[in-house]
Amino acid sequence: MLEDASIIDRPFATELSDRYLVYALSTITARSLPDVRDGLKPVHRRLLWAMRLLRLDPGSGFKKCARVVGDVIGKYHPHGDQAVYDAMVRLAQNFALRYPLVDGQGNFGNVDGDGAAAMRYTEARLTAAATALMSGLDQGTVTFRETYNGEDEEPEVFPGLFPNLLANGAAGIAVGMATSIPPHNVGEIADAAKILIDRPDADTARLLKKIKGPDFPTGGVLAEGEDTIRRAYETGRGSFRIRARYYAEGQKDEAKREAGIEDLGSGMWQLVITDIPYQVQRGKLIEQIAGLINDRKLPILDDVRDESAEDTRIVIVPKSRNVDPDILKDSLFKLTDLESRFSLNLNVLDKDRTPRVMSLKEALAAWLDFQFDMLRARTRHRLGKIEDRLELVAGYLIAYLNLDRIIEIIRTEDDPKGVMIAEFKLNDRQAEAILNMRLRSLRRLEEMELRHEDSELRSEREELRALLGSEEMQRSRLKDDLTHLKKTFGDRRRTVVEEAGPTRDIPLEAMIEKEPLTVILSQRGWVRALKGHVDLAALDGVKFKEGDGFARAFHAATTDKLLVASTDGRFFTIGADRLPGGRGFGEPLRAMIDIENDAGIETMFVSSAAPRVLMIASDGRGFMVATGDLIAETRKGRQIMTFREGESLGAVLPITNDKDHLAILGSNRRLLIFPLEKIPQMARGKGVMLQRYRDGGLAGAAAIRLEDGLVWPMGGGSGRTRSETDLTPWLGDRAGSGRMPPNGFPRQAPYFREPESSA
Repeated sequence: MLEDASIIDRPFATELSDRYLVYALSTITARSLPDVRDGLKPVHRRLLWAMRLLRLDPGSGFKKCARVVGDVIGKYHPHGDQAVYDAMVRLAQNFALRYPLVDGQGNFGNVDGDGAAAMRYTEARLTAAATALMSGLDQGTVTFRETYNGEDEEPEVFPGLFPNLLANGAAGIAVGMATSIPPHNVGEIADAAKILIDRPDADTARLLKKIKGPDFPTGGVLAEGEDTIRRAYETGRGSFRIRARYYAEGQKDEAKREAGIEDLGSGMWQLVITDIPYQVQRGKLIEQIAGLINDRKLPILDDVRDESAEDTRIVIVPKSRNVDPDILKDSLFKLTDLESRFSLNLNVLDKDRTPRVMSLKEALAAWLDFQFDMLRARTRHRLGKIEDRLELVAGYLIAYLNLDRIIEIIRTEDDPKGVMIAEFKLNDRQAEAILNMRLRSLRRLEEMELRHEDSELRSEREELRALLGSEEMQRSRLKDDLTHLKKTFGDRRRTVVEEAGPTRDIPLEAMIEKEPLTVILSQRGWVRALKGHVDLAALDGVKFKEGDGFARAFHAATTDKLLVASTDGRFFTIGADRLPGGRGFGEPLRAMIDIENDAGIETMFVSSAAPRVLMIASDGRGFMVATGDLIAETRKGRQIMTFREGESLGAVLPITNDKDHLAILGSNRRLLIFPLEKIPQMARGKGVMLQRYRDGGLAGAAAIRLEDGLVWPMGGGSGRTRSETDLTPWLGDRAGSGRMPPNGFPRQAPYFREPESSA
């Protein structure tokens, strides 16, 4: 049986591993990571190179993008045309690149998230930045390599001084690694580079005195402190918080202008956003804010309007003039992409094409080393050109000195070149150049110009030789070039550096406009809220459903959280702003919270009424609980107290700091008074015995101040009260049984209440 030569006898896992490794290395080095020297990936470098060959210079006309993409995929980059066009589009977007490398004509997309038109409709040419990046390609600076099919050549890297890696940043995902580099300001990069030229040992903190941080094309606010920025640049890894910038252009008050608060008169105002975070689509951002309004997730926000033209102008309208602008801003930062994060992962290919994460100093130093190499390469290339020209000029000058003899040789000799070489000691190039001279160049003026050129070339040659031999002169030359770079491309920083703390968790009450309410609870658990603080004594005329009646009323505000206690020991939380209005009979609490069918409503009160709450079961057991532990986040509430079989919640008493004793009464007509400090504080449970009963259970309880004594109402509905100031006979220990109450103490609830003076 003949063996097939195409079959490889190797373990499949080994072959798969080797081939995947080749693919991974190709993705890392030839697709996803930028080169530290020019900051470009291969697709971008090939796009710019193809445009250069098409002579699409900044001063020339535009050509169709389809023509450029065709050249790129046909000669240099055999990948999908849409992927190449997408890369070209990004190079032309001034909201994606800090310094665009392609000058686009037509629809290249916008910051709202709309895509670019098809490549057959759009046109492009190079920008000045791209020209600066490719400067020196024809000066023997970089190595050229064959294209994938061996028909053409392409540069391995661009030699220009433009610091594209840091100026425009980069982003990419390879196999097992990624890169994410934000854009920076060219002027700041040039200043930092000059510091590093003078002081190679300068640390990152020194460089950050010039480079303040990322400078995004869409502006915004860099909300990080100096320490965070320094740590990120020292390690090459980190992240930056980017916030939208609020700015009211026409506002006279400087503080309000910087805060983005635009006065509308009569106390009304609105916020104006002029910059949005980098890589956030403006259209989707406005949809996010509108969604908060539609879903009622931000009650203090009334409207959002997009008044943008070429510049961004997003108007945020508050619910009322009383809304705190800082709270509204923080809420939007928390709930939308008005605050986002941009990661820093300075993972690049070094000069040996090895991927590694560099610090800011390392990346800048690697770029400077490359620029020194390019400076020396350009100098050597120019020296070679000068030597060649001086050789020809020397031959021309010999010809002018012996012009008559040269003419005679040319006219009479069969081999004039050989004769001139032998007679005047010329080389082949000089002799050939003399033979190719035109008659018009034999004028006297041409000889003077040649002597002047010879003098200038010799002077330039000496300067270049001195430059090659002096590192100090090379540093000075590169600093001069960086100064010119800053003058040409440097501009005002767009991203404001302004340290800000983490986004605050805004409490619910801050989201709601504060208004006074009077809450009324019926015996059957129906609730309503009247606007304002109504006199509680004037609520006798409030109507209820047939068979229902008044249970209790209290004052609150729309920003309050209300606690509802059910007889099964559960607590529920309701926002006061959710209560129905005062018209009609209100709504049942059971429609707002999930109370068990066999449980009743014990009481309802404002969570801020007291720091602690005393819970007492019907069998006389109880404990203290912090009010904050009662607040529940869901409709099902929170189970706080558990009971013995057959028992239930008997009393819930908010305990203010001025109360020091508990007066508790059993259905057996026994009264016991003891200090509140004897009652333990727990988060949940059955509690401890407060009053012991042989028969019956809890009848009533009140937190009192001992020095005020007891006060209770007299019968007959007269409104008069009786009191007992000396409570010594009823003082005892917790879990005692107590004694008979004072004479005249009522037999039916309410048994007693707090004195009016302490209410």
